[in-house]
Amino acid sequence: MKYRAPAKLNLFLHVTGRRTDGFHDLQTVFQLVALYDTLDIEATHDGQITREPAPSDPLLAQLRDADDLTVRAARLLQQQSGTQLGARIHVQKRIPAGGGLGGGSSDAACVLTALNDQWGLHWPVQRLASLGLALGSDVPVFVHGHNAFASGRGEDLTPLVLPPRWFLIVNPGVAIATRELFAAPELTRDTPALTIRALPADGGRNDFELVVRARYPQVAAVLDHLAPWGARLTGTGASVFSIFATQAAAEEVAADLPRHWQGYIAPGLQC
Repeated sequence: MKYRAPAKLNLFLHVTGRRTDGFHDLQTVFQLVALYDTLDIEATHDGQITREPAPSDPLLAQLRDADDLTVRAARLLQQQSGTQLGARIHVQKRIPAGGGLGGGSSDAACVLTALNDQWGLHWPVQRLASLGLALGSDVPVFVHGHNAFASGRGEDLTPLVLPPRWFLIVNPGVAIATRELFAAPELTRDTPALTIRALPADGGRNDFELVVRARYPQVAAVLDHLAPWGARLTGTGASVFSIFATQAAAEEVAADLPRHWQGYIAPGLQC
């Protein structure tokens, strides 16, 4: 069966403190967008979890099965549920890997929800989301499938209704080491916590932006290019986005992008 796994944008991303478990406390708004990976997922009776054929994305093709989030998700669900069934998984990537768009987390969440159905487990969504947190902080929002205000590591989710709009997403093709950014001494880690009622009307800021600007000039160039249209970093980067009222407005700006940048135009999902 074919499934679609959407990308996400962080409309803002605040780091509000360090945690005793080694992670950071975050606050963000997740906006799901209509930029999708496509997954073929088939339950099998041999108990094996395999990727067939190798992923079309060159970066993912280099990963061992044990390091691929989709395989890890399937094996984790298999282990925790005790099922004797297996699965074959094929991922067709469109969401750029390592771009701060949550493609790997979305694919993993897609595997969890698909196999929960195909294996007849009937786990509730919250149980799947809790399992997904072991795979990555962004996995729970994709399991729930809603735009949301998030806190904690990203697992404390409150669904939000967000206005219809279009996004121009630009990826400069640089890989960013997320762990390096979280360890950066210059990262702001004491942004005051917000309540939902106090969410910034202008979308707020991304606490990682100054760190990324200083360390990755390719991303800084995108931020500068899109600055007239309110450029923002999503996640820890490298992707940058701007918000538009219409598709035509986004396309007009996209037409002037340098050719070596990947540009995507997508509407926000109303979910």
